Amino acid sequence: MEKTFDRSKTIKYFKRCLDLLPNNYTNLLGVLETEIPKERRDKWVNWIYAQQILPDENNPGSPFSGLPFNPNGSRISKLPFDAANLAMTYTALACLLILGDDLSRVDRHAIINALKYLQKENGSGINVEKAVDYIRKSQSYDYGVGQGPGEESHGNSLYLLNRLDEGLLSKNQTIFWLLSRQTTGFQGRANKPPDTCYSFWIGASLKILDSFEFIDFKQNFDFLMETQTKYGGFSKWPEYPADVMHAYMGVAGLSLMKVPELQELDPALNISLSAKERLKTSVIFNNN
Repeated sequence: MEKTFDRSKTIKYFKRCLDLLPNNYTNLLGVLETEIPKERRDKWVNWIYAQQILPDENNPGSPFSGLPFNPNGSRISKLPFDAANLAMTYTALACLLILGDDLSRVDRHAIINALKYLQKENGSGINVEKAVDYIRKSQSYDYGVGQGPGEESHGNSLYLLNRLDEGLLSKNQTIFWLLSRQTTGFQGRANKPPDTCYSFWIGASLKILDSFEFIDFKQNFDFLMETQTKYGGFSKWPEYPADVMHAYMGVAGLSLMKVPELQELDPALNISLSAKERLKTSVIFNNN
């Protein structure tokens, strides 16, 4: 019997994980506003803002951290010289948009200033020209991109590449490298088994490179159906238990293929198109 995407069980899986994470070790794409009460979403928004560290004499930046927060009391003080965390800052901004916030409480200029301090001399930061040079030096003989110069090509290193014509040795060869990662689903590196998360990482990179239509949609879909568990969610590999990250990446990979039950995803921002529209109309986007 042909397997199909079970939207209902996937939603139930994410809702369970919001209250109690599986002991072996979110995003409710398209149903967050209907399945989670506004009062609870507002509490999440306030918790995220409580992680924002504003500038002081020791810290020029404005990262988002992960400290405990009590809305009825005082938060735990941040440590001296706390530095910006790029992953948490991106995640915080994306979650705020997904939750319907207008970003009005985000200190935009402090975040931008903090990013400057993360720029390394070799270009692995936000100086665009140096960053392009760093990416070019990280491209391998096989036209994939490693996580640094001389390192093995890796699927998620290509994600969100910009200045493509300047940063790649050969755009066509890089597309070929990405397409070659498909066996049934997608692998992250050569000679590795396919993994649910690379249906997004490789798929989104191909979307950005205008080459997603060249993948084998049926093979990718069938692989994701093999990693979909009977309890909802997706696992890294077939017959393994689901985990939150791969469950989200599985949903995101299906969204790139425009599975009808899901909202369409913006491949560069990794948020739904409706969340992207909130960004365009947000205070932070329209105010300099």
